[in-house]
Amino acid sequence: MTEKYSNKSEFMMCDSGSDEDITAEDGGSTESVRKGCDPLVSTQRSKLQQRRAKLNQQINRELRLRSGAENLYRASSNQKVKETVALELSFVNSNLQLLKEELEELNSSMNVYQTESETVSVPMIPLGLKETKEIDMTVPLQDFISEHYSEDASLYLNEIRDFMELRQSMRTPSRNEAGQELLMDYYNQLYFLDQRFYSPHRSLGVHFHWYDSLTGVPSVQRALAFEKGSVLFNIGALYTQIGARQDRSTLTGIQSAIDAFQRAAGAFLYLQENFSHAPSLDMSSPALSMLVRLMVAQVQECVCEKVILNVQHNNLNVLLQAAQEAARVSDVYSLVLQAMSVELLKDYVPFSWISMVQVKTHHFRALAHYYTAVALCDASGMSDEDEDEGGGIKALVQVHTRRPEKLNLQDPEDKRRLGKAHLRKAIIRHEEALRLHGVCKMLRKMDILQEVLSHAHACSLEKYSEIDQEDDFCEGAEAPEIQSHTQQKPDIKTPDFSGVRVTDIFQRLGPLSVFAARNRWVRRHACLLRGEAGLGLTLRGDSPVLVAGVLPGGCAAEAGLREGDYIVAVNGADCRWAEHAEVIHTLKSCSERGLELDVITLHSHEVERRMSPSPAGEKECQSGSQRRAGREDERRSSSSLRNWSWRLGSTFSLSFGNFRESESMF
Repeated sequence: MTEKYSNKSEFMMCDSGSDEDITAEDGGSTESVRKGCDPLVSTQRSKLQQRRAKLNQQINRELRLRSGAENLYRASSNQKVKETVALELSFVNSNLQLLKEELEELNSSMNVYQTESETVSVPMIPLGLKETKEIDMTVPLQDFISEHYSEDASLYLNEIRDFMELRQSMRTPSRNEAGQELLMDYYNQLYFLDQRFYSPHRSLGVHFHWYDSLTGVPSVQRALAFEKGSVLFNIGALYTQIGARQDRSTLTGIQSAIDAFQRAAGAFLYLQENFSHAPSLDMSSPALSMLVRLMVAQVQECVCEKVILNVQHNNLNVLLQAAQEAARVSDVYSLVLQAMSVELLKDYVPFSWISMVQVKTHHFRALAHYYTAVALCDASGMSDEDEDEGGGIKALVQVHTRRPEKLNLQDPEDKRRLGKAHLRKAIIRHEEALRLHGVCKMLRKMDILQEVLSHAHACSLEKYSEIDQEDDFCEGAEAPEIQSHTQQKPDIKTPDFSGVRVTDIFQRLGPLSVFAARNRWVRRHACLLRGEAGLGLTLRGDSPVLVAGVLPGGCAAEAGLREGDYIVAVNGADCRWAEHAEVIHTLKSCSERGLELDVITLHSHEVERRMSPSPAGEKECQSGSQRRAGREDERRSSSSLRNWSWRLGSTFSLSFGNFRESESMF
């Protein structure tokens, strides 16, 4: 794709918006609705997008006012004018802050898509879908069919309508596997659309409107790669919603959440590696990299929850494993926080997301210290008579990043002192997590998060008071940090496009190997009469059948057939999709009156005939073509930074019929 993009910054009102909680049941459909589509969601999204657009317009107006006031303040030398402008600036900044907070509240979707289970678990961070405007591609597709394929475009109205209905259904997928299959189906159909209608010589003239997932800011492009990338983004976003709504109080629910978040990470990573120069910030490389890290962190969190689900307070190994898993979660969320803090994203990522990541960083670090303290104070198998005492002591030492100083872990009192030190660190981390939770307005609305943090804090306080002794006047021990480790590393799963089998909606145009937008051909009509030596041609392959050879002076040569022609009709019967044996049978059964053939000659074959008079001429032509290719490469490279392109090698490959090497003479 080398189509230039124009990232339009105006904020348009439309009938779609970002995701909001839906009232219809997932997967609900009627006979007239495509499977995986939930059209009832569009009304609520429309209201949300209109509110977004209005807020963005107000923010733009306030920013222009602030810019003008700052210029006036710098240019003026009158003190009274400066005081008046300064007062006005304070009002403008105050209004801007209020508008941004209101917009962020709309853009944050964390309190949406969470599990409806009654069990208490830390909420996940799902991602809202990108929204798109409805478009009508009927006229552009009909024009292309008429001009390029020389077909009656009215005969393809059903195919065009099917494609438009598929795109309309794709705008509102249900939050389940059926919705994912619907998005995959449309993504695969875009491959066929690209091959059929997007010629390197002309533009189809269709503009794709998509809205940023987090801000609702619109972007408009003609490049089909923008449409593909946006659909792929929604595939990943839908997996985040599926993962967030799983009941993680059971092993089955946790495993389902892990699988969903791994697939979401794979979709975002595939988008980052195969698409470039996105016009919207949510599909920029830094944003996608941050989303991949966020999904990996949520996978790691689920793995930790799976270990904690089986924790027994008298099992040393399980307790230490839970501590190391929690430390691992804290570490990966610290990396997510770094990714969110890069220059391009620090003012883009919702404050509620940043606050949630900070809360989880401290919460899981506190859990790491808590489970280590429980292992030190409560775990069995640590007595002098235990045969595995040496192994237990070694495990307690290795769980720390460094060996505890001045402490003998074979001494129960030293173990209690070290456990007490870990609990002090845990309580400090819990209090910091609660403080960060209270700072963010969006997080304060999430009662379940408050409940999780308060419960963990209370457990640490209870354990601390349990092991605290009134006559304990010994110097407090220093607790080292916990060594992070995981038993199950995230397995990023790239999208399996071949898992959803699709049929080319426009397959009646002919086999894609020949009848594609990149090919140009000439159609001719020929009348053949069988002679004493037969028809005088050799056929090869199928769908469509190729004229592999023409006998000089034979019937085929006299009728104007040439080597490299494709037979597309015999006696008026279309045979573009006919197999080799079918065409042979038709030709053999022709009457003495002969037969009529419709053939096409690709322009590349015609050019080859005209450009091969002599070896010298061939070399000269090659050098000229090389020079033109060089100039074309320079022109493409100079404009690559302005293009939203689909990288070579990322094409979804399908097989289009079997090509057989059998030959038949006539």
